[in-house]
Amino acid sequence: MVDLEKLGNNGAALELSTTESERAALAKRFGFLGLPAFSARVTVDRRPGGQVVVEGRLKGQIVQACILSLDPVTQELDDAFRLVFSENLTEDRDPESGEAVLNAQGDAPEPLTGNMLDVGEIVAEQLSLTADPYPRRPGIKLEDVMPKPKGVARRSAPEPRRHPFAGLAALKDKPRRGR
Repeated sequence: MVDLEKLGNNGAALELSTTESERAALAKRFGFLGLPAFSARVTVDRRPGGQVVVEGRLKGQIVQACILSLDPVTQELDDAFRLVFSENLTEDRDPESGEAVLNAQGDAPEPLTGNMLDVGEIVAEQLSLTADPYPRRPGIKLEDVMPKPKGVARRSAPEPRRHPFAGLAALKDKPRRGR
């Protein structure tokens, strides 16, 4: 936690390293098989206009289940991030309904409430965003894990499609019996 009231003009530089139990808790929280290594370097700076800039770099290793085979897949982490928070955000409101309207700006600052900034939570959220959402073991294909149909030879010729009105066509060609 960083107390923004006590943040000096030069900001703060933080070195975050995790214990084995913290890594296990993060792995459980985000559904990883493991988090063997994880650390971050973060700076927190105050800017004019009530803005606080949090910049950092994550390093470590994530172990996730392959989306096809469920085998463990390791991802090396080395990712930079930058977040801007602002104390002076005004919420846009719809004039008719009075409901809050989302701002479509890509780099809009995050709202800053209170004097404390939870840098540990910011780093944890960045970890979840950095993780590959669809980890895949190298070289594996969908065909490798799909069950093979029983009793069907592989790469057999496709069965010709039968037209839904084929039976009617056969009746049409038959000679009619007297009426």
